[in-house]
Amino acid sequence: MLREVTSYELFTVLMVIGMVFIAIAKLISPKRFDDFMLVIGNSKYLKIYIKEQKFFDKFDALLFINLVISASIFGFLIYDFTIKHSEPSSNIMFKFTVGIGIFILIKVLLERLIGSLFEIDKLIDDYLFQKITYKNYLGVLLLPINALLLFSFSPTLKILYIIIILLLIVNIVGVITTFKAHQSLLKRNFFYFILYLCTLEIAPYIILYKVFNA
Repeated sequence: MLREVTSYELFTVLMVIGMVFIAIAKLISPKRFDDFMLVIGNSKYLKIYIKEQKFFDKFDALLFINLVISASIFGFLIYDFTIKHSEPSSNIMFKFTVGIGIFILIKVLLERLIGSLFEIDKLIDDYLFQKITYKNYLGVLLLPINALLLFSFSPTLKILYIIIILLLIVNIVGVITTFKAHQSLLKRNFFYFILYLCTLEIAPYIILYKVFNA
């Protein structure tokens, strides 16, 4: 039995906006988009486009906007299911979207800064490119997942766990790919890279967890 769609008009609008940004990304770089969609299990995209990475990349920026929108919707669904049952509103979604967007951007800027301080700029730049690629891929995956959760069936704890595990697997694949591609560089800077991971990959999420569970 289908769920009420009328209560989720805001989500519908947001998902359409996300799809528009994905379509624009495909329009401006059709070949790159096709390679990007095959990034799981295929390192071709990373090997080709890591050489062309820039501080600001239009393709990544367009997919990043969809990532923020999709992650905000998914975040609200988890929040609604586990913490507080509430009707979606533009105010709540604005807070989710801005919060997630600012969190990711500040984290990336801090990562670049720490990479410069530790003099491992090349390693961090390559790592960030691969990490952003996989996060943007998660944003694309979240579009159909969000649509199913909103309009096809009610989320359950089991379903949410399965989805979160799936998303974690994609992230783990990204990390393993990075480690394999930079084994020699990582060995030379192992201490600094572990310090970097603890500071900016683990600590922020522990802090967020404690804040939401305070």
